[in-house]
Amino acid sequence: MDITIHRLDGLSASLRGAWHRAMDESPQFANPFLAPEFATGVARHRGGTRVAVLREEGRAVGFLPFERNAFGVGRAIGLGLSDCQALVHRPGVTWNTRQLLRACGLSVFEFDHLVEEQKPFGAYVTGTFASPVLDLKVGEAESYAEWLRGAYPGLAKTTLKKERRLGRDVGEMRFVHDERDPEMLRTLMRWKSAQYRRTGRMDRFARPWIVDLVHDLFQVREDHFTGVLSVVYAGDRPVAAHFGPTSRTVSAAWFTAYDPELGYYSPGLIMHLRMAEAAGRGGVRIMDMGRGDKEYKDWLKTRELRVGEGFATRPHPVATAHRLWRRPVRGLRNTVLAHPRLREPADRLLKTVGSMRTSRPGGGY
Repeated sequence: MDITIHRLDGLSASLRGAWHRAMDESPQFANPFLAPEFATGVARHRGGTRVAVLREEGRAVGFLPFERNAFGVGRAIGLGLSDCQALVHRPGVTWNTRQLLRACGLSVFEFDHLVEEQKPFGAYVTGTFASPVLDLKVGEAESYAEWLRGAYPGLAKTTLKKERRLGRDVGEMRFVHDERDPEMLRTLMRWKSAQYRRTGRMDRFARPWIVDLVHDLFQVREDHFTGVLSVVYAGDRPVAAHFGPTSRTVSAAWFTAYDPELGYYSPGLIMHLRMAEAAGRGGVRIMDMGRGDKEYKDWLKTRELRVGEGFATRPHPVATAHRLWRRPVRGLRNTVLAHPRLREPADRLLKTVGSMRTSRPGGGY
C-alpha cells in the first residue's frame, strides 16, 4: 500500500473523480459529509487540512481527509460539525492503521462519527452510538409519509393539524425545498444562534469560520454534494428553515431552526416532514439525522445506524497525553447523555445559563 499526502485546495480532477467513484461503489460512503466538496470547504477555513491518498498498483483507492496541528494531533475533518466520518475506499481495500498515521505525520487521529464498517480502526473505537435515519422509501412501494402515518398516526395527525392551523392564523402554508435566497440563510443562522444561547449550548455561529463555511457550502451544486436550504413559509413569513448537504442518495439533517414566536405550531416537525417528502421525490433514499438522543428523532426514525468514536494512535508521548486529556471529558459527557436522570438536570442547568446569556447580542451573518 502506497500512501501520499495532498493539500485539499490543490486536489487534481483525477483524484476527485476517484474519490467520487469510491463513494458510488459502497452505500456506506454515500453521505455528503464524506464528499471531497465538504473536505475542500473546511480546508478553506481551517489550517492543517490534508488528505491521505491510498494507492494500489498506482491506482487511487482510498481517501482520508484530516486536520493536523503542530504537535501531530489529528482529527477527522470538520470534527464537531461532520455527522459522518470515514476513510472512503473502494470495496476490498484495507490498511494498516499505524502505517497510515505514520504517513500522515500523526501520533493520534480522533473521530466521533465513524461509520461502522471501518474495521482497521475497530481496535481504537471507545464507544458506538445510534445515529437515527429516515428511509424515504420503506419496502417496495410505501413512502416515508405512509410509513409514519401507520407507525405514529397520532403524531402525523397532530402535526398536520397544527400546520393547517398555522395556515389559518398566519398565512397560507408554502414549502420551498431548495431556497436560493442568501438572506434566508442568514435568518436561519440568527435563529439557530439564539437557540444555542437560550439552551446554554456552544453557539457555533459565534465562530466566524463556521459562518463562512456555511455560506460557501450554500453555493456548492454538485452531484455528490449540494448545499440545500429548505424553508417553511406562512404567507410571506418564514416559519422554519433547515440547511444541510445532500448527495445523490443521502440527505443530512444539519442545522434546523424556527421562529420561536411560532413554537406552539411544532414548526420543526413540519419542516422535517416536508423535507422528507421533497427529498424522497427527488430520488434521495435516506435522511441521516445524526448522532444524538432527541425525542423528535425517536418519533421520525425508521431505523438506526451505528457510529463510533475513539482515538487511533501509534506509540508516541503526544498520543498518550492527548488520550489522557480527552477521554475523561468524552466519558463524562457520554455518561450524562446516556442517563435521563443525569441528562434532564444537565439540560435544566444549561437552560438556566442560557437564560442569563440571551440578552447578549448575536454575531453578524
